[in-house]
Amino acid sequence: MLHFGLILFIIIFFGYNLKRITILQIVVIIQIKDLVKIYRKGEIEISAVDHLSFSVKKGTFLSIVGRSGSGKSTLLNLVGGLDTPTSGSIVFDGKDISGLSRSELAFHRRYRVGMIFQSFNLIYSRNALDNVILAMIFSGISKKDRKERAIRLLKQVGLGDRIFHRPDELSGGETQRVAIARALANDPEVILADEPTGNLDSLTAAEIMDLLIELNQKLGKTVLMITHEQQMAQKISHRVIRLLDGKVVDDIMTDKINEIE
Repeated sequence: MLHFGLILFIIIFFGYNLKRITILQIVVIIQIKDLVKIYRKGEIEISAVDHLSFSVKKGTFLSIVGRSGSGKSTLLNLVGGLDTPTSGSIVFDGKDISGLSRSELAFHRRYRVGMIFQSFNLIYSRNALDNVILAMIFSGISKKDRKERAIRLLKQVGLGDRIFHRPDELSGGETQRVAIARALANDPEVILADEPTGNLDSLTAAEIMDLLIELNQKLGKTVLMITHEQQMAQKISHRVIRLLDGKVVDDIMTDKINEIE
């Protein structure tokens, strides 16, 4: 009877703690530790990212601000697997991506993050529908399902009547909406947006911001956004990190942080 009681205690105690550990692992989706990225031009070394350490909770809308050359885009490229760090680690959903092979990084970019760029990076010879479908070409989804999903995503971003238009036939805001639909194509947990409103007028920029907020609040996507506009960032984000010379100089939790606590 004693042995049975002891076994029951061990199961309950360690089972509870394993559950607790699992929950903690789920809460933090990105853990950056002592991250360094150095570019070399001849004998000159440039520290684009200088020993950064911070974590991001799942469901956070995080804005990263700072002047040009502060390391914002380099950091986003590292998290997105477009570049590799000189040293340090990026643990993404429990897996360190800093030492992944090229094929593993390609998988990370394709399925785990969705990237939105200031310059859109669409294929201008293809229409909106094709641009979204192409993001799923290696996903294992059938041709029919790829098309249906692409149409659904384009309708979701407000382009249901523009799916057969090429990027050069769309406005800047519509083109960015195509890019957002493409970023969602493989249902990533994290959206990485590099100056997504940088090429847009103020009214269109506000519409794109509303769409990113909707992705965060309604779909539960974690959003990391690069922007120069700190005031705007503090209004819409849960958290704002300011970089200077590759280092964190401010880390502000806004009033909206309680939404994900």
